[in-house]
Amino acid sequence: MIRIGIHGASGKMGKEIAQNLANNEVARLSIAYAIDEITYQLPKGVLVTNNLDELFANSDVVIDFTIKQGAINLINYARTNPKPLVIGTTGLGDDATELIAQASNTMPILYATNMSLGVAVLNRLVAIASKALREFDIEITEMHHKHKKDAPSGTALTLAEHAALARNLDLKEVMTTGREGLVGARNKDEIGVMALRGGDVVGRHTVGFYNDGEFIELNHTATSRATFAKGAIKAAIWLSTQQSGKYTIYDCLGL
Repeated sequence: MIRIGIHGASGKMGKEIAQNLANNEVARLSIAYAIDEITYQLPKGVLVTNNLDELFANSDVVIDFTIKQGAINLINYARTNPKPLVIGTTGLGDDATELIAQASNTMPILYATNMSLGVAVLNRLVAIASKALREFDIEITEMHHKHKKDAPSGTALTLAEHAALARNLDLKEVMTTGREGLVGARNKDEIGVMALRGGDVVGRHTVGFYNDGEFIELNHTATSRATFAKGAIKAAIWLSTQQSGKYTIYDCLGL
């Protein structure tokens, strides 16, 4: 059995991963790392710790769903204690993603802003549509629960990156995340990414391609966090047999 450690076990995703590992025939939860109190029941025999030494000593793969600084601390520790890492924390920024690239020279790391199979396929479809519909305007909207701290979501930014790359554009130069007042006519290369927050929405992303006389909208809606937990577990099992390197959810799924 593959021993999986959760980094960030007290959070919502930590709970989902723990519950979805309960009946897994290939992997089991061996240790749960948490700073805050874990308020749900863990399977018998699972260790609980706030010590990275213990986390790494008692796991074959570590899944991270924390915050930016938590993920950075984990990766920095792993640079001198190599271990397969699945990083699902969003809102990392350029400095943390560069750190992942450096650390992947000595261990396998899979980083994804969304662990959903459906979102992985959506990214591919967005790239195809963006290239084929070059004259269409692109607008992306995302909706999440009121407790989400980063905006736009990592998934929305990844969708925007796929759209921009398909048109050979630099996303930083063409993305806009808000409009107010007399902003002028829309630039043809502009990619809008708008964030909505409210209630308990797990996640909804829509990528629209708009032209005179017609438009296409590609949509993905997550109805349960279990979707992301199952994807992260699948990624961890797959990553446990890989060589050092930086991987994506596409590698895991063979897309």
